[in-house]
Amino acid sequence: QVQLVESGGGLVQAGGSLRLSCAASGRTFSRYAMGWFRQAPGKDREFVAAITWNSGSTYYADSTKGRFTISRDIGKTTMYLQMNSLRPEDTAVYSCAARPGYFRQSYTDYDYWGQGTQVTVSS
Repeated sequence: QVQLVESGGGLVQAGGSLRLSCAASGRTFSRYAMGWFRQAPGKDREFVAAITWNSGSTYYADSTKGRFTISRDIGKTTMYLQMNSLRPEDTAVYSCAARPGYFRQSYTDYDYWGQGTQVTVSS
C-alpha cells in the first residue's frame, strides 16, 4: 500500500523560504510521477510542481516557476519542494501525490495522497 507523508510546513514571513518533504513507501516508484498540490481556504486545489521519478523531469505552475524547486532522492524515496521568495498568496495546505505513469497536471489524475502540511506566509 502506497503511503505518502509530508513534513516541513510552518509559518514564515514574506520573502522567506521553506522546504517540504514527502516520504514515500509501499512500492517501487520508478514508473511514477509525483507532484505537489495546494489548496487555500475557499479555493480549488491547484497544481504546484511535479517530477517524474525515473528521469527527474520537472514541471511547474506559472505561479511557482523560478521560485520553487522540486527534486527527489531516489535512495531515500523522498520528494522535496524548496520554496523561496514566498508570498502571502502561497498560503495553503500543501499535499504530495503520486500516480503511475506520466506527468499529469490535474489533481484528479493522482491516485495516492498524503495528509497535507500547512504553509502560512505572513505579510
